[in-house]
Amino acid sequence: MTSPAHIAMFSIAAHGHVNPSLEVIRELVARGHRVTYAIPPALADKVAATGAEVKPWNSTLPPPDADPSAWGATLLDNVEPFLDDAVQALPQLIEAYAGDEPDLVLHDIASYPARVLAHRWGVPAISLSPALVAWEGYEQEVAEPMWAEPKKTARGQAYYDRFQAWLAENGITLHPDDFAGRPARSLVLIPKALQPNADRVDESVYTFVGACQGDRTAEGDWTRPAGAEKVVLVSLGSAFTKQPDFYRACVQAFSGLPGWHLVLQIGKHVDPAELGDLPANVEVRSWVPQLAVLRQADLFVTHAGAGGSQEGMATATPMIAVPQAVDQFGNADVLQALGVARHVPAEEATADTLRAAALALVDDPEVARRLKEIQADMSAEGGTRRAADVIEAGLRSR
Repeated sequence: MTSPAHIAMFSIAAHGHVNPSLEVIRELVARGHRVTYAIPPALADKVAATGAEVKPWNSTLPPPDADPSAWGATLLDNVEPFLDDAVQALPQLIEAYAGDEPDLVLHDIASYPARVLAHRWGVPAISLSPALVAWEGYEQEVAEPMWAEPKKTARGQAYYDRFQAWLAENGITLHPDDFAGRPARSLVLIPKALQPNADRVDESVYTFVGACQGDRTAEGDWTRPAGAEKVVLVSLGSAFTKQPDFYRACVQAFSGLPGWHLVLQIGKHVDPAELGDLPANVEVRSWVPQLAVLRQADLFVTHAGAGGSQEGMATATPMIAVPQAVDQFGNADVLQALGVARHVPAEEATADTLRAAALALVDDPEVARRLKEIQADMSAEGGTRRAADVIEAGLRSR
């Protein structure tokens, strides 16, 4: 039995970073802990619904539903805003927790101030990773080639100098790469099956607990239409949704298949009118209760974000992976290697290609067998309860 404690969670206002943590937070609250959650106001209501106390702070990052172009086009464009945000957020968070310091810090991988605060307070810190983690050899195989050119530029050098100086100001001697990418302890909120080179991940640091999905009834339900022999869900998540040409290709691919029903989630940046006249077997929504649809779907066309990928596996739904950015390309390759998906590059996602991949996947007994096998393995990983157990173990060892 673990005595009730004050646990502080820190994240950024991005659905893909906050959502995976919510059931873990809800479980910790149910176990009697006082949990505070530092989050910008845009996602405060979602966090408050877990029972955690919200500690609001103001972020300079693009808002949750911003057009992806707001993040820029280069590696430095992508990473500089996180450092800028961390530098300006730290004083806010120091003030928010003055006299209310926690016993343990939980933090999303993008919350740099959290690790600084844990060092400042002298308490344990546990990272919650919603995506793949570094394996032994990751730096040499992935990070160093990716950063080789940016590090040669004045801008790249200035970024690292500023990051190192900020860490030194706060008494941290780690290199920025180790600070951001090598936590002392981490809970990995994806199935081990989705982790590249899982056999080379140090499991004394990283604990795979798999999907922490919980009860989603509050998000609403979805009913399979009468006569729908096959249901296909198309969703590019919450960030990469401004893709009208892709949606038109999906309509063309699936609307003419007898007995098929297409659920098309298009987000906030596309007007349904851009898709033209749609037949009755095409259902267009700006947002859907994804897990509820997937539990009844026969096929999932996804951008292969970590959240969507694991929901596809958890519901044993074959996938067509059309990655858009960051870790999605690697996830798509992993899903294909597992035998549960086809990786279709965005530039090749024509109606004919999508239709051919769909027909090959949905009636393949080997795909169905692999999905059921992975679904069982995921269930055994422990999910929410195991995550909370590991966190409480961290409290007991402090």
